[in-house]
This record gives sequence, C-alpha cells and structure tokens, in this order.
Amino acid sequence: MSRSFQELGVAAPLVESLSSRGYVDAFAIQDLAIEDALAGRDVCGKAQTGSGKTLAFGIPVVQTLSEGARGTVRGLILVPTRELATQVVEELEPLCAAVDISILAIYGGADIEKQIKRLNQGVELIVATPGRLIDLLERKELSVSDVEFVTLDEADRMADMGFLPQVEWVLRRIEGEHQTLLFSATLDGAIDTLVTRYQRDPVRHEVEQDEVTVEQMAHRFLQVHNMDRAKIVAAIIGHSSKTMVFCNTKRACDRLADDLDGLGIASEPIHGDLRQRQREKALGAFSDGDIQALVATDVAARGIHVDDVDVVVHFDPPDDHKTYLHRSGRTARAGGIGVAVTLVLWNQELEVKRIQKRLALDIPIVEMFSNDARLEDLFNWDPTA
Repeated sequence: MSRSFQELGVAAPLVESLSSRGYVDAFAIQDLAIEDALAGRDVCGKAQTGSGKTLAFGIPVVQTLSEGARGTVRGLILVPTRELATQVVEELEPLCAAVDISILAIYGGADIEKQIKRLNQGVELIVATPGRLIDLLERKELSVSDVEFVTLDEADRMADMGFLPQVEWVLRRIEGEHQTLLFSATLDGAIDTLVTRYQRDPVRHEVEQDEVTVEQMAHRFLQVHNMDRAKIVAAIIGHSSKTMVFCNTKRACDRLADDLDGLGIASEPIHGDLRQRQREKALGAFSDGDIQALVATDVAARGIHVDDVDVVVHFDPPDDHKTYLHRSGRTARAGGIGVAVTLVLWNQELEVKRIQKRLALDIPIVEMFSNDARLEDLFNWDPTA
C-alpha cells in the first residue's frame, strides 16, 4: 500500500500543490525514493517511463532548494531531449511556484540569448539537455559552482543517444558537496559506470515492470502509398474503439490530426509543443471516449497510460525494436490483447524488416489500399494465409 506524500515527509505547501492536481498517494517509485532523497541520500532508481519518476526526484529537489538561498543555480536536472526538458518543467512548475523557486528549461534549438537573459534574472533550478548546458558553461553565462542537487533522468536514453561523454563532462565540473539522483530503465554497462563514478553509497530502488512481449499482441505490417496513408489510418480508426497513432515528429502529428479531422475522424495530437493543460484535455477526451484516437510522438506518449487501447498504429515506423515494443505495448495493457499496425512506405521496407528480425516476427508486409475490406478487422485477418 502506497503512503501519502504527507507521510513521506513532503512539506505542507508541496502536499497542497500536489493535492490540487489530484496527487495524494505516492506511486511505487515515489514511495521508495522520496524519503531517502529528502534524507540527503544519493538515490539510484530503476524505473520505466510513465512510472511517476519525475515527481520521485522533483519533490525532493524542490523541497531541498526551498530551504536555501535564492538567485543562483543550485539544482540541475539533466535530460536527453528538449521535449523531455519541457515536460519535466511543466510537471514541476506548480511545485516550484508553491515555494517560490524559479525553474528554467535549457535546450538547443531555442534562443540562447533569451535563456541567458533569464539566467541573469536569477534561477534556482534548471532542466537541461547536455549540449546547450555545456555551451552556456563554456561561455561562462552559467556556473555550477553552487549546485547541490543533481538529477540524471533517463540515463539509459542519454547513453543510447551518445550523450554520456557530455554528461560526464558536466558532472566532473560539479565540485562542491552535492547530492546525486539517477533514474534509468536499465542500470547495466555504461549506466553502472556512472553510478560508480558519480554517486556516493547510493540507495538503490527498483520498480519491477512486466516487459511487454511480442506474443501479447497481433502484428500487421502494411505496405502503403504516401498519398493514401491518412485514409488508411482513418479506416483503421473507424473500425476500432480506441486507437493510438505514433508519428516521429510533432509536425507530422499535427498534420495527421488535421487530415483525420478532414476525413471525419475525431482525434487530437499530443506532443511537446502543447501545453500541459491541452495535453490533459486531449487525454481526458480519449479516456472518456469523446475522441477515437490520439496522435502522439514517442516522448509525449511516455507518461500516457490508458487501458482498452485496441489498436496501435505506427504511422512512421519506429527507429528500433525497443521503441516498437514500447509503442505497441499500449495495446497490451491490463492483460488486453490488441493489434499493432505498422505502415510501411516503399523506402522504409529494409528498416522495418530489420526490426522484424530483431523481434523474430516472421510476418509478411502486405500491400493495402484504404478501400480494402481487410482494414475493417485486422485482428482476425491472417496476413500469412
């Protein structure tokens, strides 16, 4: 049984802020990590995305910073992508506001002068991608000399993206007494090296999560034509109850949602450029059945947990087999069995076959058009017949 945030020693203003958003009892990883982090221990947490780890590290960092001086950067959260940086800031902003802490997202692709101006106004907590952080440190526009709280979020993803040398470059420059929290879906290899080098006697917490397997869902691979793709998605959604569609970019999400709207399909995009309120509204409409589909990027979908999704459509094929499983697993939640449909353009066939091989999915890629009757019941259609 999970304890309440109050029972975990979370300060009253933060408990109030959490409660106003409907958060009263801690998730498993929060229940395990918050108390140790508040006690000043280094924490090494193994938890999947969507397990509530943002608050598991966010609550202790905000509470600790609230007890000290203002105006200089004392808390640093390192994340792999700009979308995740935005997401973490949105999640922690209400907590920061409750205790008068200033938070800022720092990432590449945004106006660096604006970020410098904001830093000069005084910020206590920054959420940063490694590249832009190093840029600001090298320009001497930012100092980590006062940092007393460091969090590495999704360390495994930073490793996958080749960011570990940059992460270590930053960590070596934080010389003062500080506490380090690390969260990752895996803790082996390079991540274990980070733990050994940069954490002091960390307490380890692990939240077991059942790995989704290929056997828990039906898989369909459709060779499609670009001009027909949106219509095919509309036909699939039209014969399903709840569908999640994955695109590789935010722009593709918006475009597809507009196309589906034009085809009479109620859907909403979900990605990092949308405000938290917009995302929550879209998610609520999807959960309640007011819209038939969510069109999401991988990062934005990470915190989304909706049961009864019967179809997942890979509008853009994923980059690798892990992402394929992570996306497709949305349809295998709560013991359900659904269909994962991958749309394959002529120039994507090789990469899709590579993913199939990694997952031992010996399933043919079948050409299909939007007027094909088989789209009405992909679950019971046998592509091998």
